[in-house]
Amino acid sequence: MDSGIIPMWQPLCLSGLLGFVVAASLLGLTRRFRSIVQPWVVRRVQSDLPLILKIQRWQHRYLDVFFSVISCLVSVPFYTGFIPILFWSGHSKLARQVSLLMAFCDYIGNAIKDAISAPRPSCPPVRRVTATEDEKENAMEYGLPSSHALNTVCLAGYLLHYALTTYGHEMDGFRVLIGFSLVFLLVSLIGLGRIYLGMHSFIDVGAGITMGLVVLAFWLIVHDHIDNFLTSGQNVTSFCAGLSFVLLFAYPTPEAPTPSFEYHTAFSGVAFGLVSGIQQTYLLFHSEDIPRIFSPELSILVFFARLLAGIPTILIVKFCSKALSKWLLPVICNTLGIPIRSSCYIPALKESDSSKNKSDNKQIGYLQRAISFLPHKTYDVDTGIRFLQYAGLGWSVSDLVPYLFTRLSLS
Repeated sequence: MDSGIIPMWQPLCLSGLLGFVVAASLLGLTRRFRSIVQPWVVRRVQSDLPLILKIQRWQHRYLDVFFSVISCLVSVPFYTGFIPILFWSGHSKLARQVSLLMAFCDYIGNAIKDAISAPRPSCPPVRRVTATEDEKENAMEYGLPSSHALNTVCLAGYLLHYALTTYGHEMDGFRVLIGFSLVFLLVSLIGLGRIYLGMHSFIDVGAGITMGLVVLAFWLIVHDHIDNFLTSGQNVTSFCAGLSFVLLFAYPTPEAPTPSFEYHTAFSGVAFGLVSGIQQTYLLFHSEDIPRIFSPELSILVFFARLLAGIPTILIVKFCSKALSKWLLPVICNTLGIPIRSSCYIPALKESDSSKNKSDNKQIGYLQRAISFLPHKTYDVDTGIRFLQYAGLGWSVSDLVPYLFTRLSLS
């Protein structure tokens, strides 16, 4: 648990990452990387168009519905329900690992997308099916790699690994084969569905699956070390806060704005909130000794009661965190002299040409000179608001709601 002692490797890690961010900015690494990779990817996407159109000849409303539904298995609404269910059903270690793995996958996938900035298949001639608002936002992102393919490989692969390591002694070879077959089938259907729906080309899906396998292999090497650090390490919350802050600046700038950075911010906020909550309540609510669902201590009726109490609570906390952040962050930034704007959350802070010129001529105060290491530009306060509201959501899942369960005799 946190003890206030700062291990040497933590500041070295953060300073090294910050140094890379500064060097990448000065050398224009993103722009150089994009100039090399993007033309090749664009040619591959264009060459895949005939195959995509052949697949879309199977067009049928039932296929539209089927592939749209299975695409929701790795969507934001899915994670919003799936992660709390894992925590509140007693599988806390699995929930911790899945949450952090998905945040890691989201950052890697979206950062590569925006670094390359390769387009999706052209529509038309490709028919693009966006049945949900979530899919409409996904269509605004760049193409390579397919986040759905990457996340499916990592999520399904890790769940299979967890089942084999936890219950492997109860499984024979046939059941293990069924597990691998189901994972292979799910990944194949997700990949085929992204192509059928017109959301990705073959190169996008192939890159997503390949990156997913690499990320999964890496995670299986380090996941125990990460879990030990989260549950019994030193200075965990402060280090994660610093890491989240640096990663915001490490994110590459795309050719055109996309929702990808917003997704990363939300996932990072959830991960930070979960970590901060676990640090406070590990022995009470998240150790390996807590009861699991279907055990005598946690019946299915008690579990459903937990859901009925927990889901509304985390949604209320998310709303309150957003409202508090919208009021507090602009006050803090103005006090420190940090120039800010808002793209959507605070209409009064939406930037215009006149306000931009006015801010350029504004005298720099003492506090702003004290933080003059920041680049002289306006910062989107929506990023901080989004991070804090999802951090509140994550904290409520791992700290507030389990405490509420004890007060309601649901623990």
